[in-house]
Amino acid sequence: MDAHNLFETPVTYRLIRLEYGLGLVVATALFLAHLDEVRWLPALALFVYIDLIGYLPGAVAHRRARGRRIGRTYHVLYNVMHSLVTQGLVALAWVWLAGAEWALLVLPIHLFGDRALFGNFLKPFGLRFEPKTHPAYERFRAEYAALSPDGMDTMESADQGRRLADRFDARAT
Repeated sequence: MDAHNLFETPVTYRLIRLEYGLGLVVATALFLAHLDEVRWLPALALFVYIDLIGYLPGAVAHRRARGRRIGRTYHVLYNVMHSLVTQGLVALAWVWLAGAEWALLVLPIHLFGDRALFGNFLKPFGLRFEPKTHPAYERFRAEYAALSPDGMDTMESADQGRRLADRFDARAT
């Protein structure tokens, strides 16, 4: 929320997702408007490589660990590959080496989609690789709701929203 309170409320979290949603709509509209100019092999490779390197190794390790912690390397891989900075540098290198092309729009489409549709942002080391509410966060939410004048309504509606989102979110655990 600010430089001294590094957390989001359910409302600010949804607003951030909405901002990424707008970016997703713009990038997708541009991609679709130039569909006949897209080179499909580079587009597919650029879209998939982010998760092949950044998500799948951690997802496999997480499932194999059966509740135990996995190495930080998997979080780093995810964060590096799902960084707008990294993918911006990849796009710049691509333009420099091969020229600009519409296939590069799959990079923001992928990242904006992860954030807007699935609510997946960068992964801190202290949290599980796959989303699950941390007990310390549950305690914080309860205390914050108790101290906030409108906190209970916000937190209760957040619980309802999270339950609804979990039903539709393929990555929710």
